[in-house]
Amino acid sequence: VQLQASGGGLVQAGGSLRLSCQASGRTINSFTVGWFRQAPGKEREFVAAIRGTSTDTDYAISVKGRFTISRDNAKNTAYLQMDNLQPEDTAVYYCAGKMYNVGIAYYADQYGSWGRGTLVTVSS
Repeated sequence: VQLQASGGGLVQAGGSLRLSCQASGRTINSFTVGWFRQAPGKEREFVAAIRGTSTDTDYAISVKGRFTISRDNAKNTAYLQMDNLQPEDTAVYYCAGKMYNVGIAYYADQYGSWGRGTLVTVSS
């Protein structure tokens, strides 16, 4: 599967962005999709995931209640709706796919497919 992330940009604190993860080569609801982010000088960290073959989701504590992950099967696309963005959310955001044992996974090395990152910058 190939994944392409888009939708990043510059937003003021308190604003919103929606990231998209377009999949090709496999239907989006047949694998687990995760969003990760990496801020300058920091390690890549888990943000959210939606389980393959179901609608189970989970979030990092730092984004729970502000971010929503979803999936549109007709468009073969996953989304990350980000509301009430804060400067600490500034990072490059990546979408990733976990093809086997399609439970939610929290570590980057559990995902085998990655899209290019999209930069999110939140100004104070």
